[in-house]
Amino acid sequence: MKIVFLDVRTIGEDIDLTPYSQLGEVVKYPFSSPDEVPERVKDADVIVLNKVRIDAKTLGEAKALKLVCVTATGTNNLDKDYLNSRNIAWRNVAGYSTDSVAQHTFAMLFYLLEKLRYYDDYVKEGRYASDTSFTHFEEHFCELKDKTWGIIGLGSIGRQVAVIAEAFGAHVIYTSPSGNAPQKGYRQVNMDTLLTTSDIISVHAPLNEYTENLIDSCAFSKMKTSCIFLNLGRGPIVVEPDLAWAIEHQEIAAAGLDVLCIEPMSPDSPLLRIKDSRRLFITPHIAWASIESRTRLMKIVLRQIKDFFQL
Repeated sequence: MKIVFLDVRTIGEDIDLTPYSQLGEVVKYPFSSPDEVPERVKDADVIVLNKVRIDAKTLGEAKALKLVCVTATGTNNLDKDYLNSRNIAWRNVAGYSTDSVAQHTFAMLFYLLEKLRYYDDYVKEGRYASDTSFTHFEEHFCELKDKTWGIIGLGSIGRQVAVIAEAFGAHVIYTSPSGNAPQKGYRQVNMDTLLTTSDIISVHAPLNEYTENLIDSCAFSKMKTSCIFLNLGRGPIVVEPDLAWAIEHQEIAAAGLDVLCIEPMSPDSPLLRIKDSRRLFITPHIAWASIESRTRLMKIVLRQIKDFFQL
C-alpha cells in the first residue's frame, strides 16, 4: 500500500505519524498545489489531505486510488460525485476537536471581556510599578454570570460551549440557521431574538447555504452595543467589511475571530485597519489545533485506513 500525505504541514510537525509506516510506503509533502497533485497521487492507494482540492483534474491519473482521507470535518474540497463515479471511498473526521475549540472560545472571550491585553501592557510598560494604588480601574469589565450567551449552531462544539457557559452562570440560548428541530435541554430562539438579546454571541455552525454571509450589517445593527461577537465556525459566515464597520462605529463592543473568509489572511482585509486589540482579537485558525486534538485526529484517520482495508 502507498499512502500519500498531500499537505502534511497542516497537521503539524510535532505529531507522530510513524504508525502509518506499518501499513506500507508513506510519502509526505508539506503542501501541494493543484498542478502538483496529479503526479504525486498517480500510484497512491490512499491520499491524506486537509485543504487540497480533489476532483477529476487532480485525480485523473490516480488509477490505483481507493481511499481519500480528509484530516478535517468539512469536505467542501471534495468532488464527491466524481469520487463516487470512480468508486473511490472518502472519509472525514468529526468530534476530534470539540474540547479544543470550546476551550479556545473561552480564551478569546476572556481576553476581550476582561481587557487582558490592556492590563498586560499596563504592567509590562512599567505603569503599575509607578502607580500609587494597588489596583487600577481604567478599563472596566463585567462578570459572565447572568449574561445571556447566544450560540449559532448547536452541534457538539456548541453544546460543549453551552455547558461551560452555564457553569459560569450565563443564560444560554441558541438558534439553528438550518431550522433543525429543538434540542432537549436547550432553549432555542429565532435569529432576531438571539441577535437582540445576547451579551455574547458565538458561532459554531458549518458553512452552507443557510449560513454563508449570515452575519452581515443587518445582523450587527441588531446586536447590543455591549455585545462581544465570536466566530469559531467558518469565515464566510461573516461579511468581514460589515464587521469592520460595526467595530469602527461601535455597533458592537468587540469581536474575536479564529476563522476568516480568506486563509491565510488577505493583505487587503478590512479587518487589518483595526489595531485596537480590545475591540478585535484574531487568531490564525488555531482553535482546533491543541496537541491532543491533532493527535486524536491522526489516530482516527489511521483507524479509518485500517478498517477500510480490513487490516
